[in-house]
Amino acid sequence: MAAVAGPLCTWLVAACLSAACDSEEYKQKHCCPAGSGAGGGVMLGHRRRLGARRRGLARSGMAMAVALQAERTVIEKKKPDIKQRRVVVTGMGVVTPLGHDPDVFYNNLLDGVSGISEIERFDCSNFPTRIAGEIKSFSTDGWVAPKLAKRMDKFMLYLITAGKKALENGGLTEELRNELDKTRCGVLIGSAMGGMKVFNDAIEALRVSYKKMNPFCVPFATTNMGSAILAMDLGWMGPNYSISTACATSNFCILNAANHIRRGEADVMLCGGSDAPLIPIGLGGFVACRALSQRNSDPTKASRPWDTGRDGFVMGEGAGVLVLEELEHAKERGATIYAEFLGGSFTCDAYHMTEPHPEGRGITLCIEKALADAGVAREEINYVNAHATSTQAGDLKEYEAIVRCFRQNPQLRVNSTKSMTGHLIGAAGGIEAVASVQAIRTGWVHPNLNLENPEDIVDVGVLVGSQKERCEVKVALSNSFGFGGHNSSILFAPFK
Repeated sequence: MAAVAGPLCTWLVAACLSAACDSEEYKQKHCCPAGSGAGGGVMLGHRRRLGARRRGLARSGMAMAVALQAERTVIEKKKPDIKQRRVVVTGMGVVTPLGHDPDVFYNNLLDGVSGISEIERFDCSNFPTRIAGEIKSFSTDGWVAPKLAKRMDKFMLYLITAGKKALENGGLTEELRNELDKTRCGVLIGSAMGGMKVFNDAIEALRVSYKKMNPFCVPFATTNMGSAILAMDLGWMGPNYSISTACATSNFCILNAANHIRRGEADVMLCGGSDAPLIPIGLGGFVACRALSQRNSDPTKASRPWDTGRDGFVMGEGAGVLVLEELEHAKERGATIYAEFLGGSFTCDAYHMTEPHPEGRGITLCIEKALADAGVAREEINYVNAHATSTQAGDLKEYEAIVRCFRQNPQLRVNSTKSMTGHLIGAAGGIEAVASVQAIRTGWVHPNLNLENPEDIVDVGVLVGSQKERCEVKVALSNSFGFGGHNSSILFAPFK
């Protein structure tokens, strides 16, 4: 107690002296008019002593703490009491190996169609992996200016195209967009790998001379520029940036975009992810990691989450973008509401660059924090779109975390979109968010392809089988995890 009393008493004395110095009575007794000779010197000496005492208090930290406390009180009083705003999904856009329209994409998933095939874009005959979720047919006509389309990296072309398709899907025509407050509209679409092709071409040009390099190689290689150019095209002046958290990128972008709306900083956000890593250096890099399947003779069977025959993930490419909108804003313009975004969370394993934590701590924590953020009870979750990439450790650690979090929920259905699309790296969470919303809309969840011999610890009663299944989704959870130990979980529900 004595340790507290000393500084506290000192502070009280200083406060009383300060108040006394400001009083008229004190000034009359102890202060002399300016220029009154010796009296002025006495007062000056007193001021110096008082100043020294106050400086001592400042050095002790007490005065600074009081000042900060007072300032904080003022700030807190000025902060508006904003009721948390509801966020809804009003548009979806995709570019995927299974189609470039949300309905076509999801119908192919429901039918169990695989988008995985032999790579045709470049000669990969010398690679041990020669298959991928490669987009065979893609056009930017009507979506990207031809001059830009010739120069941009594919990740940007996928991003802009999916973004504009999401606007169209959400009924946000050019005429309607011109009526929006563009200072409250933003773009947050990330990429894990960025402009790999543009950067690779720049290196090849540099071997000849820097003069041969594309003057746009730096901006077109950076991950933020896709969001930036789309915002420039639309004239949207709200939050605009990119997040890069490996394969968890899209979910990070979606949750951060939703938080801008929740906090009242934006009314409309385009969000998601895009990646185009299918070039020699991209394939070679993942081969060097020993992360890829080598089932070249049977591409459609290569991605097999939770199956004992899995031998690594299959690379994919594309983009997935959502239009998130504040509820009242969406209602006012008469938007079709596909689902409600409830919340989500991020955590870090803090364990290993590429391997999940052996006990799945980060994943479990992430799911639990997401439920808390959304205000959802674990019993309400009856559909999980899992990250499940078809890797040995990753699939099982996620499965164990899901079972740990949701225990023996007999209604729980779990599937992996990657069994048909491959792993779209930073765009994976974007297209899987679309799949989750589509499950809510249609009442169907897509099958798990190639789950022929499930791991012993896996309860096949929890996993969706080889055919689509009816499911009235109450709350959908979508997981995405990335190299570096990044974990992300987001939740959607039917709008009520």
